[in-house]
Formats: sequence, C-alpha cells, structure tokens
Amino acid sequence: MAEFEQLLARVGTKARASRPWGWPVLPAPVDADAPIRAEAAVGFALPPLLAALYLRIGDGGFGPEYGLLPLLDSAPSGEPAAVTQYLANREDGRQDSDRPWPEGLLPISHWGCGMYACVDCHSQDATVLLFEPNADAAHQAWYVDAPSLTDWLRTWLDGTGWYEESSDDADMAPWTDTRIRTAASRPA
Repeated sequence: MAEFEQLLARVGTKARASRPWGWPVLPAPVDADAPIRAEAAVGFALPPLLAALYLRIGDGGFGPEYGLLPLLDSAPSGEPAAVTQYLANREDGRQDSDRPWPEGLLPISHWGCGMYACVDCHSQDATVLLFEPNADAAHQAWYVDAPSLTDWLRTWLDGTGWYEESSDDADMAPWTDTRIRTAASRPA
C-alpha cells in the first residue's frame, strides 16, 4: 500500500507542476460517485489505481502528451471523456464488424490521429495498450504500451516513455488477445 500512495504522491506533484497540451488548468478531482457512475455506464469495474487518479489527482489533464481524458464529462481541452469514447468505440465496433472494439479496454489518453492509450480493465495489472487505428487489420491495431498502469505512470514520471524524443525503446509488442477479446463481441 505504501508503494501505491508513493506513486499517487509523485503523480500528484507532477500533475500540479505541468500541463499537457490543451489543458489550461488541472481539473478538480471527480466526486466520490463518479467512478461508480462510470462503472455502471461501461459495465465493468475500474482498476483501483485508475479510480484513485480521478478521485485524488484530477478529472484528467495530467499525464503523457495530451494527458488523461476526463472520466465522464468533456474537458476544457475539448478531449472526449473516457466513458463517452469507450461507448462510442464499442458502438462503432458493432456497426463495423471488421473493427470491433474489445470489451473492457477503456481509452484513457488520446495521442492524436485516432490513437489512444487504453487500460485493460479486465487484466489484473491494468495493462495499458496502444490503439493504432491505421493498421491493416483490427488484430494488428493493438500494442502493449506498458504491462501495468503503474508502469505506464512511472515511464511518464521518469521521462522514459516511447513518446519521449530521447526514448530508444519505440518497439512495442503486439497485443495477442485481440482476436479472443473481440470474438465475443461480434454478431453471430
């Protein structure tokens, strides 16, 4: 638990000291019921660390590049809310069976050009995946950005993420569960 608290403290310090593109201020944290409303809307639990970021640091506006998306409501940056984007992606996937959106992959940060960092809310460690929409096939659009949300936040805090100009570690492993996780969401 001490490690969890230390990570939140580090994230909070950096969040208050920096502002991603498009965010004029760090939004206030969400109210205590917001994660419950988000979970009801998407149909699955948020990882505890993700919920704590929204409850204790702010409703988006911190983190790598464009920063975390707001949880439920659009922000001053014009970025969509994570829940809204997830529901839209799931609906788009139902409409286009060649591009299904896997259940439980909550977009948390927009990278531009349709790319998103997404937390796998069904994985024990809250794996962070990169969605790259320009892939030739849906199963080639997902990459493992970080094995856990904790690791993803640490790379941001340490300035070692793939998105940093000084990073030499730009190769990400493909996410191999795409076909398994999208098979259940395809119409019969």
